[in-house]
Amino acid sequence: MKTYYNPDDLKKFGSITNLQKSMGDKFFSYYGEVFKEGALTAREKSLIALAVAHAIQCPYCIDAYTTDTMEKGCDEEQMMEAVHVAAAIRGGASLVHSTQMINKIKEISM
Repeated sequence: MKTYYNPDDLKKFGSITNLQKSMGDKFFSYYGEVFKEGALTAREKSLIALAVAHAIQCPYCIDAYTTDTMEKGCDEEQMMEAVHVAAAIRGGASLVHSTQMINKIKEISM
C-alpha cells in the first residue's frame, strides 16, 4: 500500500540528530524525562501520547504509541476511549472558537 508516510521512517527518528546534534540531543533528553514515571505512570503517559497523536494526526506517533500502550498493558477499549477523549476535546475546541465568529457577526450586523 502506498502512503504519504513511509512507516520505515519511524525507525529513523533517532537520526534527527545528524543535522543538528546539539538540539537533537536536547530534544531526546527532554523526551526521555517527560516519559519517566512521575505523578503519572508510564502507562498513563502512553495513553495520553496516543490520544495526542490522534489529535495532531501523526501517523508515526499513532503507530509508535499504539504499540507502546499495548506493551504497557492497555486494552483496545482503553485505547479507543483515549482517542474519543482527544476527538471530543478537538471538536469542542473547534466549537468554542465559534464564539469569535459569533462576536464578528454581531459586530458586522450592528
